[in-house]
Amino acid sequence: MPNSLPVVAVASLGGTISMTPSDAAGGVVPTLDAAQLARSVPGLADVATITTASLRQLPSASLCHDDLMEALAWAEQQVAAGARGVVLTQGTDTLEETAFLLDLFWTLPEPLILTGAMRAPQAAGADGPANLLAAVRVAVHPESVARGVLVVMNDTAHYARWVSKGDSLAVQAFVSRDGGVAARLVEGGPVFFHARQTRQQPLTRPVRAWPKVALVTAVLGDDGELAEMAVKGGYEAVVIAGQGAGHVSFGFAQRIGALAEQVPVVIASRASGGSTAYQTYGYVGAEIDLVRRGAHMAGWLSALKARLLVAALLASGVAPGALGNALANWSRLTPQ
Repeated sequence: MPNSLPVVAVASLGGTISMTPSDAAGGVVPTLDAAQLARSVPGLADVATITTASLRQLPSASLCHDDLMEALAWAEQQVAAGARGVVLTQGTDTLEETAFLLDLFWTLPEPLILTGAMRAPQAAGADGPANLLAAVRVAVHPESVARGVLVVMNDTAHYARWVSKGDSLAVQAFVSRDGGVAARLVEGGPVFFHARQTRQQPLTRPVRAWPKVALVTAVLGDDGELAEMAVKGGYEAVVIAGQGAGHVSFGFAQRIGALAEQVPVVIASRASGGSTAYQTYGYVGAEIDLVRRGAHMAGWLSALKARLLVAALLASGVAPGALGNALANWSRLTPQ
């Protein structure tokens, strides 16, 4: 009887899920490839026909934009060849960033799932096999279609837009504080909590080299000198993780006015959740004042994701002067 299971393509990029001990390094390092990871998961072959590829063998902090664009192209090729869905395994340190970046460009209805592990394979209670199995189960489920890029960790699925790493080491590291989690896995399948929503129009693929976009966190007593130094150092845009709902000091505000005449300046919040304000506070350094000085508010986008969006927009050919309108579309809760 022919195999009637759906095909899921699995590619590894490295990360804790693939790490084994190294005496030379004094700790675990990425060594396992995608085929080895797939073979380590009990019951995986009962869920889908798995094809594998090893694209990178890196800790996720060393992944770059071009690595992810290559992974994106590979994922599209697998869908074109008949895969029901695609799973990428990687390190969790940058998982919230890579998921969002890939989601900006993912045009297909088929699920693209990212997963990883908080514990290396040899650790007691290693979570990698369970996460990979859950990711494949989400990838083949019909309710996962047309939801963009999802992160699946700890039997929970998160939308790329909302997911963040809320704990450095715990197995339950990932949260979606504002938008809520997409689904929980129950008895072998995902239960989604939200109806499908219209996704924002994916961006055009990069037409130029990725720009340098600085991320500067505003702190107590900060006058914005670091942001100014970034622009002098050749950065093409600056994202500022402002205090509260997107606020900075008097001195920082004055610098933002000067910087906004040179490069796009975007104000996000450094808080772990919530939107920037737009028209509540009027004092110097608050959102009304900063917009008057030429800055753009990031809305519901975290500072990390605002930085990625600005870089992707510029790389896709959006002119710096038009970046504000494009950013405003993405910072809203739903496409307008």
